[in-house]
Amino acid sequence: MKIYSTLTRNKQDFKTINKNRVNLFVCGPTVYDDAHIGHGRTYISFDTIKRYLEYKGYSVFYIQNVTDIDDKIINRSKESGIPSEVLVRKFEKRYREDMHKLHVDGVNLFARATDHMPEILNQIQRLIDKGFAYETEDGVYFEIDKFEEFGKLSNRNVEELESHRDIGETTKKNRQDFALWKKRIGIDEPVWSSPWGDGRPGWHIEDTAITELYFGEQYDVHGGGLDLIFPHHEAEITQMEAVSGKSPMVRYWLHTGFLNVNGEKMSKSLHNFITIRQLLENYEADTFRFFVLSTHYRSPIDFSKDSLHQSERSLDRIRKYYELLDVEVCDSIPDSDVLLSHKKEFFESMDDDFNTPKAIASVFGLINDTKNELDDLSDDDKIAIKAFLDDAAHILGVSFKSEEVNAGADDLLGLISEVRSELRANKQYDLSDKIRNNLQDLGYDIND
Repeated sequence: MKIYSTLTRNKQDFKTINKNRVNLFVCGPTVYDDAHIGHGRTYISFDTIKRYLEYKGYSVFYIQNVTDIDDKIINRSKESGIPSEVLVRKFEKRYREDMHKLHVDGVNLFARATDHMPEILNQIQRLIDKGFAYETEDGVYFEIDKFEEFGKLSNRNVEELESHRDIGETTKKNRQDFALWKKRIGIDEPVWSSPWGDGRPGWHIEDTAITELYFGEQYDVHGGGLDLIFPHHEAEITQMEAVSGKSPMVRYWLHTGFLNVNGEKMSKSLHNFITIRQLLENYEADTFRFFVLSTHYRSPIDFSKDSLHQSERSLDRIRKYYELLDVEVCDSIPDSDVLLSHKKEFFESMDDDFNTPKAIASVFGLINDTKNELDDLSDDDKIAIKAFLDDAAHILGVSFKSEEVNAGADDLLGLISEVRSELRANKQYDLSDKIRNNLQDLGYDIND
């Protein structure tokens, strides 16, 4: 298996630090608003990558951080009048509900920044002790002139660095030095105690503090959107390699391409900003996943109603073929001759930097080559084909079963709703609330 790494800018053989173990970290959400379809594109891609690695026999420990303290959170809290600690828990919950609806269920740990303050403070102190960081009247900063390899991920010079999520004019040694700790600015902002005064962490330090705790100083895969390469991921490398003295911090850096809407960058000012919740009011989650995976994760992707409808039609074509197989899968059937070449192409495509569009094309190749001859295939051939399609569906995170087959879920939810109504009528509120809470954990909104 070969994977493209942004750091080396070429495909490399995939070799993990520990034999069958993969430590995977992906930058998670800043929880001050609902997640949008650009987030969905990134997290669907990495969910599929995890699914495939596990299919290949790896044990994958997947962490996403949750940025629950940040300038945007503080500003939104002031605008809305909602305390920041209430605001972040609300949108963290909504984010996780959105991910569940998109079948993004592979994250093993959501690591909140505010739950890892001791690790953050410890890493900052060690950077100071090693001479890489210094304190000023308004914060603690990393001195980038002390790290010779700054810019190796993005191939950008230190002069190009724009302070990101920073606090304007300061007494920094170099205007491009980035914040590790921001001292208290306003009286109505959340703060934590530190050796450098009350304040809060910078954006970059939370990720390296979290990964060092759970993965150690070096690990296998770090992912995120293309927009995070500079300065965020560059700063992560700088911090971690400076404090550990070890390089590389990460073996493989994976970045998803940009998502545009009708050829334009998504933004609220252009009125083309689409949240995941808005999308799922009109489209099936599987349709969006199939749309995302029909483009390579590193390539830009253009979202439009036409492209969504095309994905809907393509997925429906697979489902109708799957239904025509009309056999029960068992484990003892060998692959048929008619299947072998297409199955080989599917897995070779996934082994080539998780090339999902080419893998999906192999499924359509199988359909094209066999659909007109299905009546002539033996049951064993059909079982082998169906077993392969089940594996492909699992890896892609979509269902190849027709909507009619899945419709039973709605009937089941209706039955559960009736049971809850009877429980409430009999004043059995504890059990009724337990059912409601469990359904909400599964991504269903229940309102009484």
